[in-house]
Amino acid sequence: MNICVFCSAADLDDRYTAPAREFAELIGKGGHTLVWGGSDVGLMKVMADGVQEHGGRLVGISVEFLAAKARENADEMVIAKDLAERKAELLARADAVVVMVGGTGTLDEATEILELKKHGLHIKPVVLLNAAGFYDGLKQQFQRMEEERFLPIPLSELVFFAESGAEVMTYLESV
Repeated sequence: MNICVFCSAADLDDRYTAPAREFAELIGKGGHTLVWGGSDVGLMKVMADGVQEHGGRLVGISVEFLAAKARENADEMVIAKDLAERKAELLARADAVVVMVGGTGTLDEATEILELKKHGLHIKPVVLLNAAGFYDGLKQQFQRMEEERFLPIPLSELVFFAESGAEVMTYLESV
């Protein structure tokens, strides 16, 4: 399975890196491919290191202005001209999408992927890995959107919230 992961390129503490290492190990040991932003820094590096250490493949989709931070030993590296092309390429190569902790770039990627799914432009499973309760507020907002009928499909069909890497893999293997 090609698992696209959106996550931070920042260096983060163990409450975020530990779940990332766990998930990366499961991807690698499962013989899956990590499709990610291609950077060799921060949480992106933690994910790539873990997947590679445990036998998984790495497909990076970087962007021209970040190409200097791209991982050199990825199995494949694509350099997109801009962020829009990068997001489209990430989705095109993915069988599933997992959103991990991150900043505005990760939130932008997550909301675009969910908007596309809401409109039926893809049917790939989308999971938010809620490490250390990072997405509790977003989950509450989505629940309110559903309750007040801002979502044309049930929230459960749009996104799955997982609390651990193991829960992510169990969900992805069941859909």
